[in-house]
This record gives sequence, C-alpha cells and structure tokens, in this order.
Amino acid sequence: MPTVFCCLAIDIGASSGRHILGRVENGRMVLEEIFRFENRQVRKNGRDCWDMENLRQGVLAGLAACADRGVVPDTVGIDTWGVDYVLIDDAGNPLGDAVAYRDNRTKGLDAVAEAAVPLPELYARTGIQKQPFNTLYQLLADRRDEPEKLEKAARILFVPDYLNYLLTGVQMNEYTEATTGGLISAATRTWDTELIKRLGLPEKIFAPLSMPGTVVGRLTPAVQKIVGFDTTVVLPATHDTGSAFLAVPARDENAVYLSSGTWSLLGVEQKDPLLTETARLAGFTNEGGAFYRFRLLKNIMGLWMIQSVRREINGVNYVAGREARTAADKKWSFAELEQAARDHRGPVAVIDAGDPAFLCPDSMIEAVRDVCRRDGKPVPAPDDVPALMATIYQSLAESYRVAVRDLSAMTGKRYTSLNIVGGGCKDGYLNALTAKATGLPVLAGPTEGTAIGNLLVQFMAAGVFKNLQQARDCVRESFEVKEFLP
Repeated sequence: MPTVFCCLAIDIGASSGRHILGRVENGRMVLEEIFRFENRQVRKNGRDCWDMENLRQGVLAGLAACADRGVVPDTVGIDTWGVDYVLIDDAGNPLGDAVAYRDNRTKGLDAVAEAAVPLPELYARTGIQKQPFNTLYQLLADRRDEPEKLEKAARILFVPDYLNYLLTGVQMNEYTEATTGGLISAATRTWDTELIKRLGLPEKIFAPLSMPGTVVGRLTPAVQKIVGFDTTVVLPATHDTGSAFLAVPARDENAVYLSSGTWSLLGVEQKDPLLTETARLAGFTNEGGAFYRFRLLKNIMGLWMIQSVRREINGVNYVAGREARTAADKKWSFAELEQAARDHRGPVAVIDAGDPAFLCPDSMIEAVRDVCRRDGKPVPAPDDVPALMATIYQSLAESYRVAVRDLSAMTGKRYTSLNIVGGGCKDGYLNALTAKATGLPVLAGPTEGTAIGNLLVQFMAAGVFKNLQQARDCVRESFEVKEFLP
C-alpha cells in the first residue's frame, strides 16, 4: 500500500482510455500508467455510436488492475470528450444508444435551432461556438427521430457522468462537460432554462450542475466485488480539455495554451467569457472550466487529420516518393509520416485545418485534395505521402498562427509564449513549424496533460495542494518541457 495520497485518473479519448496513478513524492508528481484499453465506435440502428459496454468493461478492468498490483487509489476521477450523452429513464436505465459526435444525424438541425434562437443571440447567451455536433443539435435530432425516447427520459448524463453513475449509482452532471453542449448560460453558469424552453426540449432532464472537486460517491457493492476494493469517486474537470488546460505550466499570464491531440484546442484562460460578435465570427468558443474560469479557445481539426491519413495509407497500396510500398510489407508509423513531411521539397498547399470537410470524411486524403482544388492550391497526388503530410503540417501551423493573431486582436493582449500539452507535444516538427509560424517560443509538455489536470483536481480536493498555482508549480518541477524558438 502506498504511504502517500494516491489518485487515479481515468482519461478516455476517442480511440483509447488509460488508467494513470498519480502521487506527490518529495514535492514532485509521479505518474504510473496501470492500464490501457480500446475505445471504439460501432454502427447501431444506422448510427455511429460509442460502445458503452466496452467502455464500462475497460473502466472496471483498469480498476481491477490496480488491485492486482496491490494499489488502492484514495480517489478516482474520470474525464472524456464533450457533447455526447446517454438519456436515463426514471428507473435509472439507459434509453437507446450513445450516438457519437461524428455521426451525421444533426445535419440541417442548425436551421431548426436558429428559427427558435438566432445564432448571434445563442452565442451571446452561451458563448459556445456553433458546431454540428453540439448537444443541443443532438437533442433536436432525438426530438425529431425518437420523440418517445426524449419523452421517457428523466435525466441527461454526459459520457463521464454516465460512467460515474455506473461506478457509484449516483447521477450527477459536472459543469465543464455540460458547457460543451451549448445549453449553459455563460452569465449564470447553469442551464439556460429560457433557451431550453424555446428550443422545445424537456426541462426535466437537466439537473443541477456540480463543480470539479465534488465527491460523487463510493463504489457500489457490485462494482467493489468486481474490482476488489472500494474508493471515492471525485469529479475532476470531466471534459478532457478542461483537465488539460489545468496542467499547463505557463511561465506568465500572457501565455497561449494548446491542448494537442485528436483535436487542437488553442486559447487562453479568462475570468469572464468573451461574448462578442467578433469572437463568434472568428470561430471562438467559451467553454466553462474548473473554478468557474472560462477557456476562450478555437477548435482546430488537429492530429485527427494525420491519424486518418495514416489509417488510409496503411490499408491500401500507395507510393511514397519514388519508393513503392504496400500495406502488406510496410506500415507507416507516425514518426515516418513526420519525417516524410520534413523531407518534402515541392510546393505545399496551405489550407484551413478547421474546414468542416475534415470532420468525418470517407477519405481524408480526398478531402485534403478537394479543399486544395477548391481553394486553387497545389493538389498533392493521392499516393504522394510527403506532399500530403507537408500540406497537413503546414496547414496546422498556419491555423495556429491565425488563431493566436485573432486572440490577440480580440483580447488586446500581446502573448509571449505558446504552451502545448497532450500527445501532440511530442511532434517536434509540428512544434518547430508552430514556433516559426506564430513567432512565439513554443513550450512543449507535459505529454500527459489531461491525466495530470484530472489528478490535480483530486489532489486539491484532498488538500495536497492549497490552490491551482501551487499545483501548477508542482507540474513545472515534475515534468520535462522542451522549448522551440521561432
């Protein structure tokens, strides 16, 4: 058994989940990955859905792995992506599937919402950027396609809320996750009941919100039997970007943050939201953070583009430069794709990495080529991997530059650094391109930003850290940060 307070972060992304133990020893945070499991989407009833039973089993298996190592965490916290949810009936049973945000069921429902609440007003009320997958549009899809399900629903639980419910039997909505859906008032920091009424959604499903640091409860007897111990479940910032931003070891207050993973979330922390029409038109969102802080940030497509191209070229025959390869004899690694981008010497198309065409295309390669063609840019051949990767890398860096420029114009601040956390901070070429494009020193690390932010809230809830500044100081002392100069 550990002699110091031990927390477990269950950090779940679009492709995998991880159980990471954290302790503070001699003033430094020590991490240990205990378990990793696959997250996947499945096709159900004509929709792309999350495999919630697989998620449940993965969460339980990771907890059991702690017991197998003789470690019982004092507290546990779960974070995931935003917007997606499960509807629960009066008996606590799920109603239907947890449809994934990349499903196309919300197509055209933005017009339905805007007929009830004009988009400028919606942004002024919630501060949330219009995205086709926002929870409000998904609920409108439920109202249109399965009105009986919405009528039977007693509660909406976002994905981390639902997983907490499976562990503890307690139904609780966490604030940072709820803000991603576009139904929370930026002024009152709670559900916008007038907005909900105007959209024709049932008020009964929206229960009071709880803040990070709140105790959810102990494990149910059934869960204890499966995992071999009892513990306390605590709310971190259950939205993964909210956790990631908490872990940024910024040197000063004029730092820009970038959570780099499947999505690139670039922005700053603020005490108050920025609800101007300028911010809306520039594509910025105001997500709620821990301690009622706001993240003014822009959603950029991120490493999803690279991940998608890699899946494609590893599944079909392709040519890389002059060297013919096939999926049967060689697979491209992420490191090889990065090197291919570095090695490319021909013309490079720079396009908008935030273009909706890249959200969920049948072929990312063809989506990149189509946008290049549409915008009059050099079109990489479908089998020219170096040109494709150079286009994506340069376009991501340019999108970061534009976002920093727009942030500076809107806030009136001159930013002094760009701080990257998350898996994407390991990509040295993208970091170097970003420093060059933005003209700012790039500070890359820590890699496990989301899990660290999750753990920080648990440590603060337990009194290990007195406040966020002390927690961030510990992060700065505990993890390597690499600097890339412009």
